[in-house]
Amino acid sequence: MSERLETRSIAGQKRLTFGKFRLVVVSGTSEEKEIVSERDELSIGTDPGNDLVLADPTVSRHHCVIEVTPEGPLIRDLGSTNGTTLSGTRIIAAYINPGAVVGIGQAVLRFEPLEQNAVAPLSAEEQWDTALGRSPAMRRIFALLPRIAASDSTVLLEGETGTGKGLLAEAIHRNSPRASSPFVVVDCGSIPPTLIESELFGHEKGAYTGAHSARAGSFEAAQRGTVFLDEIGELPLDMQPKLLRALEERTIKRLGSTHAIPLQVRVLAATNRDLRQEINRGAFRSDLYYRLNIVKVRIPPLRERPEDVPLLIAHFYRQFVGNDAAEPSPDLLSTLCRRSWPGNVRELRSAVERAVLLGDLDAWNELHAMEEPTAVAGGAEIRDEFDPSLSFRAAKDRAVARWEKWFVSELTGRHTRNLSRAARAARMDRNHLRELLRKHGLVGETDDTT
Repeated sequence: MSERLETRSIAGQKRLTFGKFRLVVVSGTSEEKEIVSERDELSIGTDPGNDLVLADPTVSRHHCVIEVTPEGPLIRDLGSTNGTTLSGTRIIAAYINPGAVVGIGQAVLRFEPLEQNAVAPLSAEEQWDTALGRSPAMRRIFALLPRIAASDSTVLLEGETGTGKGLLAEAIHRNSPRASSPFVVVDCGSIPPTLIESELFGHEKGAYTGAHSARAGSFEAAQRGTVFLDEIGELPLDMQPKLLRALEERTIKRLGSTHAIPLQVRVLAATNRDLRQEINRGAFRSDLYYRLNIVKVRIPPLRERPEDVPLLIAHFYRQFVGNDAAEPSPDLLSTLCRRSWPGNVRELRSAVERAVLLGDLDAWNELHAMEEPTAVAGGAEIRDEFDPSLSFRAAKDRAVARWEKWFVSELTGRHTRNLSRAARAARMDRNHLRELLRKHGLVGETDDTT
């Protein structure tokens, strides 16, 4: 049985294959229940929307997920209340070995890899509309997007900042039956909470102080077209039931009006957060999540698809040079491919633009080094020297652990050791931050007051 994602040619068509696995509940209130994975992600929790639903009060609504990755099956806790353990050790994320025992609250599960494989189609093309990618992850998305675009279903785009969620949303609209109608973008993270309802639904004259004339909201402006709710995870909690009602009833009312306006719009939404974690925190409504999560597309970060970096560099280089036949120099290509790009495609694009503008690789390297001061953990650079005795996974885990320790130490230090303020600033759960501090022996450095 292969636990790795693999690309194979089946009947002349490229497909992505990944190993199936079984989860068996060996103790707890759902004992003897089991499930076999059919996709590359399996979610566990008490909420009925999960793949494996456990009727156990010690299990969170969205407790954890198991993902099939190129490095093997990965279990990831979703900020659960009682935590996830692997062979008795509490974890945030860890790779699972065959026969491993997983603790979820007080429930105990056994992980069993199977001989069977699941398959997913891959596009033969390295581009869909304006989106580029030759990695299996992106070509898998490209294989799905034509059907998604042709439908009228609500789509939730997940991915880190800079991965191209907005670009894909526009591409879906351009390839949909609504392409000739408006595409309206609402940035939920940049609108003041007091104005978000008016921005979405509009208002009548005199509806509030400063409303000197009537104004159509984004939903009304997008009639017969598409409204794109960017960074939906930033939507204020008190606004979420109003949005849910509009999506369910397909009608809106302007502020200050009793007249219902029928909606004829498609909704696309994007977030750089895992909304299941936000639900556990009480920051996002589960009913709104399921209303938006009709079709979910996860856009992987660049570090998970290094094959795409040279393709993107060449594309941006030609764009900024203004010559479709131009090619970046091997030195520039090599230099850019060695970097990790935490800002993803957006950061890479800016770097290529800077390189073209300067026209001098040494100057580019010097400027880039000035903008990215070396992070220090425990008096040593975070970047490790190459150790040939370590496996890839062990070297990666060591580097991540050193970076984690540096990050949480810096984060709490900049917020005068106040755990609550630090967690809010980093947009992370306070319990998760506390666990990281304990893990790295820094728990004594914090003040847990609000």
